[in-house]
Order: sequence, then C-alpha cells, then structure tokens
Amino acid sequence: MPYRFDYDAAFARNIGWVTDAEQRTLKGKRIAIAGMGGVGGGHLLTLARLGVGAFKISDFDTFDIANFNRQAGATISSLDRPKVDVLAEMVCEINPECDLQLFPTGVSEANLDDFLEGVDLYVDALDFFAFDARSATFAACRSRGIPAVTAAPLGGSAAVLVFTPGGMSFEDYFRLDGCSDAEKAIRFLLGLAPAMLHFGYLADPTRVDLEAHRGPSLVIACQLCVGMAAAEALKILLGRGRVTVAPRGYQFDAYLQRFVRTWRPGGNNNPLQRVALAIARKRLERMKRQRSERV
Repeated sequence: MPYRFDYDAAFARNIGWVTDAEQRTLKGKRIAIAGMGGVGGGHLLTLARLGVGAFKISDFDTFDIANFNRQAGATISSLDRPKVDVLAEMVCEINPECDLQLFPTGVSEANLDDFLEGVDLYVDALDFFAFDARSATFAACRSRGIPAVTAAPLGGSAAVLVFTPGGMSFEDYFRLDGCSDAEKAIRFLLGLAPAMLHFGYLADPTRVDLEAHRGPSLVIACQLCVGMAAAEALKILLGRGRVTVAPRGYQFDAYLQRFVRTWRPGGNNNPLQRVALAIARKRLERMKRQRSERV
C-alpha cells in the first residue's frame, strides 16, 4: 500500500526552532535557485527539508563523473541525465506536494521574467564563471524587489553575501561591468571573500586557472554553503533574526576553525579592497607562471 504523505508529520521536527505558524509560512513560500551543481542541489534539498513549498530551478547541464566529489545529485545512476530532472525527482521524494517549475535551458535574459515571477527569494548557485548570467539575475532581482543570497564554496570554507532591494546592489559591490573575464573572476573571488582565509592552505596553486575557467572545489565547502545560505533564507522568509547585507558579509573556514565578518564600503572600489585586488592579480600571475613551468 503506498504511503500517504503528510506535510505536518514530515516537517514536525522543525517545530520548536520554528513555530507552527512559521512552518505554514514556509510552506507558502517560493524560492528560485539558478544552478543545480556544486551547491545548487544541496540548497534545493535543504530548503525542501525546511518545508519550503515551491521552487523554480534552472540548469542546462547534465551530470558527469567529474561532479562526484561534491554535487548532491551526482551518482552512477544520474550520469548523463539533466541535473534539473534528477534534483526535481529527489525533491519529490522528500515532498511530493512540492510545486516545482523547471528551467532546463538555464537562466538568460529571455526567461528571467518567468524565472523570477512570484518568487520570494533568489538563492544563487550559478557556476563561478557565469558572470553575465549572474549579473543579469541579481539586477533583475533588485528591480523586482527580491532579496538574493549567494554562498561561495572556497577550499574548506564558505563566504556569504546577501543583497536586498534597499541595500547595495550586486554591480555596485562587485563592479564587474566592462571588465575582462579574467578581471571579473578576480573581482568576484575577492569580493565574495575579502578575508581570503582559504588561500593559505591551497595545496597545489597550479590547479587554479581562472582564464581557463577551472579550479578545485571540495564537498566540505559546498556543504557549509548549503547550511549557511539556508540559515539566511530562513531569516529572510520568516522576517526574523539578524540578516547581514552587502557591503557586509562573512566567511567561515572549517579547516582553519576561523570565522570572520567582512565590511567593504564601496565594495571592490574600497581603497583596502583595491590594494587586495592588486596583490591578488600578482599572486594569480605567479600561479600562471608556475603552471607554464610545470608544463
């Protein structure tokens, strides 16, 4: 006999940390998540387990064996399958009543209106190097009054930034417009984590190649991102708790057992940040030379 799903029973253990009324509020919320890869699948599954009742998810990619080290939906049985399909099935196994809308071609200017229609929160999980899509999505969120959370997996750490409609914009913080892809990568990386806690224990710098859109990633950091972004999502959706918004952010590094709050007024235009960017450019150029010598 098929088991009959019961929403209240499924999420009863949330009660205590949230009230019954708050759990009903979560059931009525809709979250958009762009990207079902390193952190996106984890975001979706975790927010579904919090009892969020509706999602819009996007990704144009399929699962590959190179995803096995970190991605929530990556298994032998999911190889070559669309990520949105696999994750949608996993969510339905958690909450078969969940309202899911899939965008299997990813996000673009052509579908952003549909992707963000009726959304209460956007959680960013796009590939690190998807600069144009990310900038367009954050700008669209701002124009529609939708708060947006991004959590970056960096080594054994996670760095979190929250952008709200009334606060500093994504572009004003990162200042990516008009930059080359290589410069965008440096600005995005340093803007996400001004403290750069993770840089000191990078075991093989030659594995970082921003120009080739390639870099290492650990499941440790992905899992940290998921929990930290979910905590911010919970506070935003329920309207309680302190939410730190850009130009303030924070990074927690489990490897170093360190937590740092960051504040960069002016974002990447901050004088301290400009110095840090110059240092980062030199360090990345040194890594580039090391890669060349290794070859």
